[in-house]
Amino acid sequence: MRQRLAILDDYQAVAYQYAPWDDLADDGIDVTVFTEPFAGDQETVAALRDFDAVMAMRERTVFDAARLRNLPRLKLLVTTGMANAAIDLTAAKDLGITVCGTGGSPDAAPELTWALLLAFARRVPFEDNRLRTGHWQSTVGFELSGKTLGVLGLGRIGSKVAGYGQAFGMDVIAWSPNLTEETATAAGARKVSKEGLFREADVVSVHVRLSERSRGLVGEDELRLLGPGGVLVNTSRGPVVDEAALLRGLNDGWLGGAALDVYDVEPVPAGHPLLTAPRTVLTPHLGYVTSQSYARFYGEAFEDVRAWAQGVPLRVIPA
Repeated sequence: MRQRLAILDDYQAVAYQYAPWDDLADDGIDVTVFTEPFAGDQETVAALRDFDAVMAMRERTVFDAARLRNLPRLKLLVTTGMANAAIDLTAAKDLGITVCGTGGSPDAAPELTWALLLAFARRVPFEDNRLRTGHWQSTVGFELSGKTLGVLGLGRIGSKVAGYGQAFGMDVIAWSPNLTEETATAAGARKVSKEGLFREADVVSVHVRLSERSRGLVGEDELRLLGPGGVLVNTSRGPVVDEAALLRGLNDGWLGGAALDVYDVEPVPAGHPLLTAPRTVLTPHLGYVTSQSYARFYGEAFEDVRAWAQGVPLRVIPA
């Protein structure tokens, strides 16, 4: 009996550009690509209930215990990256579902972080739109040199962002729950408290992994410390920041601005208040969306599926 693989959320319709999915036919696997997000739980389950394997793009689709139980044929779940907060690994193990991951680009997200910050500092989106409608020099930007960059989460991505800050002449400070003085110094940063990070920084860039501990880590207290001259950059995960508090700060003027790539609900619904919030630069979760990143995501996901079909699964993520 042939098996079926679903490739989810291929918004740009490029999955076949980065891996030879048709070759899986030799392993008895037929492939279906979904290029649009599912509307909700019922639509997701209805679309996937007849698939044996699913490739999920990052955390776009939730696979909690209830959803996994409603997918009785599912035996393989491949996620891009080696961690995915949207997958209940314990439930998957209990249901006999193998979960595998892939590597990723170490540069894509840090580079987009800096693109967002520069775009905000020099008002690039606004000035681009004004120029196209016949206007010339409408705003006054600010320079990063001499300002203080606060890095929330000094891991692989945060450390690269810290390096960019140094290259631009910024004073770099950092905080995360388990950060040591030695790690901070090695990254060219000065370790401070969480309160100190938001109080001292002109810009705070968020780089922590989403978990129950980090959900809502940045709330109104932190944003008020950042203040009317401060900028929050988030290319990590939307729920790390209290979205309601962020909107209050932007709309009431006690937060200087935000440059965001991630949101509580993705894709962002039409009419969402962030879309019209003042002093923002917004991108549609592009942090990992590069040709180099996709080559690794899709290429290694293909390897994971083939290896599983041959009985020797690769890059298994333990519960």
